[in-house]
Amino acid sequence: MLLPRPHTVTAGAGRFTLTPTTTIAAPEALTAEAIWLGSALRPATGLPLPHSVIPEGGVMPGASARDAAGQITLGLDGSLGAEAYRLTVAERGVTIDGGGAAGVFYGCQSLLQLLPPEIYRRATTPGADWSIPAVAVQDSPRFGWRGAMLDVARHFMPKHDVLRFIDLMAMHKLNVLHLHLTDDQGWRIEITKYPRLTDVSSWRSESQVGAQEGCPGDGRPHGGFYTQLDIREIVGYAAARHITVVPEIEMPGHVQAMLAAYPEYGVTGKPIDVATRWGIIEDVANAEESTIAFFCDVLDEVMELFPSEFVHVGGDECPRVQWAADPRTEQLMRERGITREADLQSWFMAQIGAHLSARGKRMVGWDELLEGPVPEGTVISSWRDMTGAVTAATRGYDVISCPTSVAYLDFRQSDRPDEPIPVAMPVTVPDAYAFEPVPPQLTAEQAAHVLGGQANIWTEHMDSARTVDFFAFPRLSAIAEALWSRGDRDYTEFEPRLTEHLKRLDAIGVEYRHASGPLPWQTRPGIPGRPVGREEWQRFTDELVLQIKD
Repeated sequence: MLLPRPHTVTAGAGRFTLTPTTTIAAPEALTAEAIWLGSALRPATGLPLPHSVIPEGGVMPGASARDAAGQITLGLDGSLGAEAYRLTVAERGVTIDGGGAAGVFYGCQSLLQLLPPEIYRRATTPGADWSIPAVAVQDSPRFGWRGAMLDVARHFMPKHDVLRFIDLMAMHKLNVLHLHLTDDQGWRIEITKYPRLTDVSSWRSESQVGAQEGCPGDGRPHGGFYTQLDIREIVGYAAARHITVVPEIEMPGHVQAMLAAYPEYGVTGKPIDVATRWGIIEDVANAEESTIAFFCDVLDEVMELFPSEFVHVGGDECPRVQWAADPRTEQLMRERGITREADLQSWFMAQIGAHLSARGKRMVGWDELLEGPVPEGTVISSWRDMTGAVTAATRGYDVISCPTSVAYLDFRQSDRPDEPIPVAMPVTVPDAYAFEPVPPQLTAEQAAHVLGGQANIWTEHMDSARTVDFFAFPRLSAIAEALWSRGDRDYTEFEPRLTEHLKRLDAIGVEYRHASGPLPWQTRPGIPGRPVGREEWQRFTDELVLQIKD
């Protein structure tokens, strides 16, 4: 009943039981994983589970389950891949071997799932049976990029809720948190060189309630931001769970919040407020060298905070109306030998890409970047169906697949009229489970450019962590398996494992959407959405990607 489904599972005879004498042993290189495992097991069991260090040249991997009674032993095995693990449970003990620390950590996650769901509760559960069935598990992930994008710009998520979300990602063996930090409606990261980004841009006067144009505002200020110390804590907390945090700083569109603080970097230069409405906004950054320098300054501080190789810079949904109507922008285009506004955006992103590359980072951008020349080494987030993935991979660019049709978790979850603020087409749990990051028309060489995939959680209509729970789960559980597991997938085989997995989410307190529909307090009566059918959505997406098709 493990989720994601492991590569192979072989049942054994007997059970191993956690007792007051059970210990955790690991070499020094796995101290962090041993400490984490003990901290995960102690609250519900109430057991001490002391940790000891295996001296170099001590117990060999695979031997401890036989030789060290009552012990959980962690070890490294160079014959395994870095994220692969081998979990062996016998009556006398448990062994978890990994090719690297990440593999050992994933083996620890599987060990937790072999225990009753009560292991996820944070206080001792009287009378619980803390025994584990004898089993041998061999496992490794299909993709190296198994992600979730969390939009904290539209609705700010306090730090403790982000840390909780990271724990839920780790539980599902996801390893990339794409943190969407800036947008028209808010700027969420402290930049010391530009303090007005948090003084002014981090809050808005109200928020639109509903998905349709003309919906009213709630009259309630909304805001928040992460200090640089907060960011370091989030990054460190994620790293301890083998999750890389990839920051996103939007440009040259989706910048109204930034322009509220520094209007001189806009096309008009006129004062503007942080956006209070959703949708695509015409106010964009100008193309002056000083604006490029501003974004490079911001990215320098971002790169100092996030050790990730990847930095996402947006590049999507950038209207060019202001550029086309602005004499100064047209002058800059002539000076640079640029004849189209689309190529001006490509020039803009090329400057940013060069800055990142010079500092050892790789630029990631949404698939609109493919509408013009793309800097070498850029990674494309393919969101408008899979056309971006096909185009990028055939041109030799690496790809992260996140198509709206299966991976956008802000989309409504059924055709029911009581879905809260229903947006776009339905994306059901079976739809999410069917996510295939590699387009079938790619050759083997082209398919190697698909790094993996991710789910995207846009929060225009998610104003609390419990609402994020409702939209994310259990669809994110299904996507996690699609990104981890190898071989054919069968939803009828997945469904009973998901049913058991929901008991774990219940124990944690995740307010997921039930198969029967939203609970009464999860509905939003009277607030309009923007639902469309699957065929209508496909026609809309096909029109969006016409400019990037070969």
